[in-house]
Amino acid sequence: MSDYKIATKAVQSGYTPKNGEPRVLPIVQSTTYKYDSSFEMGQLFDLEAEGYFYTRLQNPTNDAVAAKIADMEGGVAAMLTSSGQAASFYSIFNIAGAGDHVVSSCSIYGGTFNLFSVTMKKMGIDFTFIHPDASEEELMACFRPNTKAVFAETLANPVLDVLDIEKFAKCAHAGGVPLIVDNTFPTPVNCRPFAFGADIVIHSTTKYMDGHATSVGGVIVDSGNFDWTQNDKFPGLTTPDDSYHGIVYTEKFGKGAYITKATAQLMRDLGSIPSPHNAFLLNLGLETLPLRVAKHCENAQKVAEYLETHEKVSWVRYPGLKSDKYHDLAQKYMPNGSSGVISFGVKGGREAATKFMDSLKLAAIVTHVADCRTCVLHPASTTHRQLTDQQLEEAGVGADLIRFSVGIEDSEDIIADIAQALSQV
Repeated sequence: MSDYKIATKAVQSGYTPKNGEPRVLPIVQSTTYKYDSSFEMGQLFDLEAEGYFYTRLQNPTNDAVAAKIADMEGGVAAMLTSSGQAASFYSIFNIAGAGDHVVSSCSIYGGTFNLFSVTMKKMGIDFTFIHPDASEEELMACFRPNTKAVFAETLANPVLDVLDIEKFAKCAHAGGVPLIVDNTFPTPVNCRPFAFGADIVIHSTTKYMDGHATSVGGVIVDSGNFDWTQNDKFPGLTTPDDSYHGIVYTEKFGKGAYITKATAQLMRDLGSIPSPHNAFLLNLGLETLPLRVAKHCENAQKVAEYLETHEKVSWVRYPGLKSDKYHDLAQKYMPNGSSGVISFGVKGGREAATKFMDSLKLAAIVTHVADCRTCVLHPASTTHRQLTDQQLEEAGVGADLIRFSVGIEDSEDIIADIAQALSQV
């Protein structure tokens, strides 16, 4: 499928039925798989043969959807997880452990910031946070001998900073480590991080990929381009794994080493596998992803232009606006549009923002973003609530910031709802 356009991949990749088989990807709702001999089963447990034996590690439905996303991103392999948070955690924990260090953009989702700065810190992994606009010199100054990765979001949630992927990739590679990026908001339809040097891509598939707010999930995609053997920073991949009789992942699985280890080791021990039914629902969402993303962006552009001229709106952040500070960078990395998410402030601060949100009729206040329905949230008091005032300031999440996720309804109806809500402020 590598030669097809992404709209074709969204429909066709991952599953090709044989003669007489179901045309639609089947849900293999089974925890276990039957074999004729103990030897055959043992080969699977030793990673000496391919096949299925327990759905916590692999499942045909899940694998087909993972393969589709890998093809859409241009990667060599992918692994589904039960949530976007699990994908964030596994992407780091697969190559870093106690005593290690990671450099991360500070403009990331509040839950990810908390995962890194609190939970993983308790596990002995230290993070240094830096603004994505930092210079190469400032970024390189964050590196330590024990640095194992650089992490960032291609389009930051919720402040919509656009990542200079090439700059971050250049610095990561100069430090001998991979660049891991969260590409949830643009999706592979609008941004292809691997083409600009990123090594690992993750998504919260709960958002645009699912598209209908029906199933929580995540995915990790490996480009297959990073050389894990170039230094001694990644012994988990380049030295024998005693839990699999001394297998060396880079030697046995080549470009598939990273995902194989994540599946065979981390998923084996920690779980977080999605149900096959959720993977089935995700696949249905992927089939229409290019169509929906285009509509989201078309609507968001109109809404952003409306907000930019409204007297009660103090500021608007949307990379599609020519006035946006990241417009040029967005044209480089996301020339067909960024996403359907807009951030803006209403004059009057937090109180005015609350009044505006409570007055909306079509748009719903929900702890979610990026599905087909228009929704809205106040990040400072919800998704980023755990951050201190200083951390909120560093992340660009002000008390007046409203995250507005534009759906695929008629744009005139969305704007009319915004207009009547602003009239109440």
